[in-house]
Amino acid sequence: MTSVTALADPVALATPAFIALVLIEMVAVRLGARGDYDWRDTFTSLTMGFGSTMAAVVFGATIVAAYSAAARWHLFAIPMTWWAGALCFVLDDLLYYAFHRSAHRVRWFWASHVIHHSSQHYNLTTALRQTWTGFFSLSFAFRLPLLLIGFDVRLVLFVAGINLIYQFWVHTEAVRRLPAPLEWLLNTPSHHRVHHGSNPRYLDRNYGGVFIVWDRLFGTFEAEDDAEPVRYGLVHNISSFNPLVTATHEWVAIFRDLRAATTWRARWMAIAGPPGWRADGAGNTADALRADWLARTAAAE
Repeated sequence: MTSVTALADPVALATPAFIALVLIEMVAVRLGARGDYDWRDTFTSLTMGFGSTMAAVVFGATIVAAYSAAARWHLFAIPMTWWAGALCFVLDDLLYYAFHRSAHRVRWFWASHVIHHSSQHYNLTTALRQTWTGFFSLSFAFRLPLLLIGFDVRLVLFVAGINLIYQFWVHTEAVRRLPAPLEWLLNTPSHHRVHHGSNPRYLDRNYGGVFIVWDRLFGTFEAEDDAEPVRYGLVHNISSFNPLVTATHEWVAIFRDLRAATTWRARWMAIAGPPGWRADGAGNTADALRADWLARTAAAE
């Protein structure tokens, strides 16, 4: 890696492989492999993926401009070498962990990210179910520290693409477990199935993109338990396959709660509080649901 101009768009290069793997998984499931497809759900996922691509086209130049502006304030002039690429990749995944955790803990970020969790099925098309509103929720801002440190804008975009490509294949039930050392180090289909679970024990666990070690370090890891199958989807699932409803339902709920709020604290929590928070205390946040599950588990022992 000696020339910045040599860096291609990895996602564009991987797209044919995405399509091929989806078709292979569909056939494998039809032949008896683990997995589940529903044509309505698949259509919604593919439509969300297409819309997300269009949003990237519309807002991509603005994001690159923001990254370029931030890069002018860099602390170091990091050269374009193999070790810089490796370091940028690891730090990018750590920042992805921070973003991903925030996307589950702060409702403003969740309003965009919830789209990815809205399917009650788990297959490779679920990976393509992406937000149309990430630009407005400012998810791109989580990578600004890389630019301020001194990594080149194009390198940051390149490793972000590699991170995204890696996460595609973990959205499958066909792969059960990898060898133990890989399960300890990497995000795998087993770990990511947990992340997509709405079971109380699985809520808000396993945020890592490529490396699961961040979750082990920061106390958010949960292993998949074969005795408790993962229940995919949301705590309160949406009853629509309409892509527009899928893309906007949480934003609509936020604005509805803002209109109903009678205090400034309630207004703030409607935006920055955890998903499920309610001013009357009747909400079901992930922490509350998990605490209730832990209490019931301890009582049963």
